[in-house]
Amino acid sequence: MFAKTELDRVRTDVVGSLLRPASWKEARLKLESGKLSAAEFARIELECVQRHLRLQESIGLDVVTDGEISRLNFQDSFGLAVSGYDAGSETMGTQERRAGSTPLARWDIPDLAAPGTPVVHRRPVREKLQLKRNVPLEEYRRAAPLTRKPVKVSLIGPDRIMQRYDQAASKSVYASVDAFLADVVAIQRRMIGELVSAGCRYVHIDEPGYTAYVDEPSLEAMRKRGEDPMENFGRSLRANAELVRGFPGVTFGIHLCRGNQRSMWHREGTYDAIAERLFNELPYQRFLLEYDSPRAGSFAPLRFVPRDKVVVLGLVSTKVPELESVDALVRRIEEASKHVPLERLAISPQCGFGSDVVGNLVSEDDQRRKLERVVEAARKVWQ
Repeated sequence: MFAKTELDRVRTDVVGSLLRPASWKEARLKLESGKLSAAEFARIELECVQRHLRLQESIGLDVVTDGEISRLNFQDSFGLAVSGYDAGSETMGTQERRAGSTPLARWDIPDLAAPGTPVVHRRPVREKLQLKRNVPLEEYRRAAPLTRKPVKVSLIGPDRIMQRYDQAASKSVYASVDAFLADVVAIQRRMIGELVSAGCRYVHIDEPGYTAYVDEPSLEAMRKRGEDPMENFGRSLRANAELVRGFPGVTFGIHLCRGNQRSMWHREGTYDAIAERLFNELPYQRFLLEYDSPRAGSFAPLRFVPRDKVVVLGLVSTKVPELESVDALVRRIEEASKHVPLERLAISPQCGFGSDVVGNLVSEDDQRRKLERVVEAARKVWQ
């Protein structure tokens, strides 16, 4: 058992997803086409989970994940978990057909041809939400016996779920967004409770939607829908605070990024406009923040971080193969320490390597070197 304070303060972290091995992709396509049995696919998938865990253990990371290997998209922790919510139907094949991208280009969702893309193409609710399957619990129970390291799990947060939700088409089920979010939070609290009962002590909430509140095109899209962005922001803060209330002995992390699919990004804008409320109204122990590019701005907003919180600096890019130098990372950490003391800082990649099954445009060798660099930099700063 890992004490809460140990997980609060670990120096190296991972966001969640790792690249799916070629063997997994091949097996998944065969499963979808009926050429492979579910039992055989499960065997291959388990081997891939073991491979991901061995990778992270050998590098010396403080916490590990299963790489979210069973998810076609990082948001599946909710989309596959509930009934009543039209989360769309994806397959390995449809994901791969949309795989074209330009590294480090802005991913302008309205320009994508495929319908149902999150945020812009919103999803309706057909009936009251019901939990049918605890996806993160399944992942945790599979991974935890295979490693001596603490296993963290990730859930998509209420803000992103809200940004995918079509209230106008769901009024016969939920009279208001607040009513919808209340059920979302209740279901996810049940999921977290089951994880805690199973022994999980580090739960990570993915909230890429928070950067919508600093990105002008995203703000304008909200206004055009007749929404007040700051009202949305406040509603999300309350939902996220309620989500993690009352789980003693559990470390909660929250991750913010600016989009991470196939080496593309989606939003830009610094944390300044939301920092004070974000850091003070959310009762999370660890804030995992993307800081690998100028789009994130300076470290100055970190001055609002309370004294009992840890900031995990996402300084190592998962989008490009070029490897950051240890010295450059150390300098960035030292720069951040002007606003948050070193004892309350940690380091991680800026996001996952495979937010969907296609993954970013890096190789598995690049992925290893990037994770190794996270540990190298941490050892130079803190050991």
